[in-house]
Amino acid sequence: MIELTASVVAAALSSGAVVGLFLAIFGGGGSVLAAPLLIYLVGVRDPHVAIGTSAAAVAANAVFNLMGHWRSGRVRWPCASVFAFSGLAGSLVGSTIAQLIDGRALLFAFALAMAAIALSMLRPNAETGSPDVRIDWLKARRLAPLGLATGFAAGFFGIGGGFLIVPGLMLATGMTLANASASSLVSVAVFGAATSSNYAVSGLVDWRLVVLLLIGGIAGGAVGLKIAHQMAARASLARKLFAALVLCVAFYVGARALVG
Repeated sequence: MIELTASVVAAALSSGAVVGLFLAIFGGGGSVLAAPLLIYLVGVRDPHVAIGTSAAAVAANAVFNLMGHWRSGRVRWPCASVFAFSGLAGSLVGSTIAQLIDGRALLFAFALAMAAIALSMLRPNAETGSPDVRIDWLKARRLAPLGLATGFAAGFFGIGGGFLIVPGLMLATGMTLANASASSLVSVAVFGAATSSNYAVSGLVDWRLVVLLLIGGIAGGAVGLKIAHQMAARASLARKLFAALVLCVAFYVGARALVG
């Protein structure tokens, strides 16, 4: 376990604030920064501990941010619940397999996932769809397999998976981007909780860092929720800039994994 010096505490709080900020603004993508921040800023040496710890913190941050969106009436609970709990088994399987993979190889795969997330965020997202979608048998049949596959990816890489959840919800239900971004946090919370629980059984979660990330994430999330309401006119530009940041971090993580 890493020693909690003043610099480590400050780094963990700052990392949590960054993750909470982006998670609140974009509903997905922000969580992918958690593990790299733990490794390269906080100083966690074991990639598995970083992934397990970040998954726990991301799940907790997602719950906090979800409350704000819920109060604003943007969460479509029936559709979000089917997607989330369909992916629960997938996240457990994915996180179990990830623990068997060498740390450097896992980091390289994580870098590839980050690059995919960044590129997906560069796609134009038209604000179309219905804000009043309701669950039915057809929508449930579409949501379940998408949730299962997304849960596996989220568990394997220890990420929230919002970059897959948001388009999956929109495709399967026809809900708007705003509703999908808010509703995706249900799955982010469920997948993160399942993944971190699986890692915790193997002793690969540093709960002290989870608490620090959560404290920082609450502060960052509160700021992010305010920004999310004010940036509608510049959302596309902000998303592109964030995607560029994630792509740069992906290149750095991949290069470090290759050279050891």
